[in-house]
Amino acid sequence: MKSSNKKLRDSNSQIYAFIDSQNLNLGIKSQGWKLDWRKFRQYLKNKYHIDRVYTFIGYKAGNEFLYTQMQEMGYVVILKPTLELPDGSVKGNVDAELVLHTMIQYPNYNKAVIVSGDGDFRCLVEYLVEKNKLLCVLAPNKHYSSLLREFNNYIIRIDLLKHSLELGQKKTGIRGRSKP
Repeated sequence: MKSSNKKLRDSNSQIYAFIDSQNLNLGIKSQGWKLDWRKFRQYLKNKYHIDRVYTFIGYKAGNEFLYTQMQEMGYVVILKPTLELPDGSVKGNVDAELVLHTMIQYPNYNKAVIVSGDGDFRCLVEYLVEKNKLLCVLAPNKHYSSLLREFNNYIIRIDLLKHSLELGQKKTGIRGRSKP
């Protein structure tokens, strides 16, 4: 069993997740399916006993209902202002916010889960490993950055969980109570 997957929960243990929502969303969509965010939150709770889940999203006017829904599902939503580029595309990179909040919350958690395959988080992952505070990195698919390959023993691919986390799938095995 990978050291990153050992059950680390005791009564005083706090585990937080930090999600790069753009990386997660685009990484899953590139595989041809959509993530059910409610199931994903339940998965994080059941599998990793995560206390707080921070998700970082570029703010777009008109998406307020989505942000409220995410909060109701148990996500702490951190919004970043976006820029509309001349070609009509929207830019809202949340990397700095994710790193900042991971460090702001550093004294409050025993282990962190980073949800992204972005190599920009290599220094954060390396630091958390050095401090024995990284539980795992959940990468959207097999195309995560080569800068994270050094930490393969911490990588768990979300695309391999499609059957449980896909939007519209009925049976997941992760909803509600555990089986007796």
